[in-house]
Amino acid sequence: MKWNIGNVEIKNQVVLAPMAGVSNPVYMKILEKMGVGYVVTELISAEAIIRNNKKTLEMLEGIENLNIPYAIQLFGSNSSVLSEAAKVVNKLYPKAIIDINMGCPVPKVAIKSGGGSALLKEPEKIGEIVRAVVEAVDAPVTVKIRSGWDSNSINARCVAKIIEEAGASAIAIHGRTRAQGYSGEADWSIIKSVVEAVNIPVIGNGDILSCYDAKRMLDETGCQAVMIGRGVMGNPWLIKDCVLYLENGKEPEFVTYDEKIDMMEKHLEDLVNAKSEKQAVLEMRGHILNYLKGLPENKEIKNKICQCKTENEIINILEDYRCKLKNEQPE
Repeated sequence: MKWNIGNVEIKNQVVLAPMAGVSNPVYMKILEKMGVGYVVTELISAEAIIRNNKKTLEMLEGIENLNIPYAIQLFGSNSSVLSEAAKVVNKLYPKAIIDINMGCPVPKVAIKSGGGSALLKEPEKIGEIVRAVVEAVDAPVTVKIRSGWDSNSINARCVAKIIEEAGASAIAIHGRTRAQGYSGEADWSIIKSVVEAVNIPVIGNGDILSCYDAKRMLDETGCQAVMIGRGVMGNPWLIKDCVLYLENGKEPEFVTYDEKIDMMEKHLEDLVNAKSEKQAVLEMRGHILNYLKGLPENKEIKNKICQCKTENEIINILEDYRCKLKNEQPE
């Protein structure tokens, strides 16, 4: 089902969540081929953007090659800094939606900088920030929030209204508090209450680990789309499963070990082409640990992968593992 963020049309209801070290242009391109409708980058420091920090700007290189709608997510706590950073991003990437992070629970973001989910404690400041960014750019502006700071201050419904009134075009909500981090269960009833409170699209986030979860969230909350985070780490096929199941009820297909190993090698190749080999190998080691989950006898290969320093070393280990799995298959 198609829907819109401002004047940007999204082709389906499956969205990639912003995740550090995961939601980058390389993996986004892989997920584009899996059919994802819309993607959001990992959080980018607004301060670093206005200081023209080279490493920060490099995080976005290649995003313009996507053929699907994408948002660049900024974090910070100062309205003037965020609006200036949004202007820079809008000029560099005019097709990008601007997303403001008000949900990250990581201490260095939420406590030390006063950004991320810490902003949930200051609703008036939220309105000021969103209004400033909306006025600064010629692009839709969205916001990602959590249900509240802790169980005693669940204020997502109130915050969502403020965000809408300040001019945002959509809201994504993770159904956990900042205090929960990623533990416990996401409370989807809070997502439903936000949907009922505003007239702009709401994207639901939290505990989408299968296509059945995605369908259930849409049905239970009435949200416009589902945002998938940790479930897609090492499992890009989850995107495909969700898209096909939501659109035509198609059941997921089993992913073979050959397909998984092929994807690991493809992901590594794409990273090497986009970054230095050293950077790509370091990043890929973490991805491979996720890809290997559920595969047999993976402990030894995980240990070996973590010692790799070159692309060839990783490929050789993966191919040896492929042969081992093939030889151990029953005839």
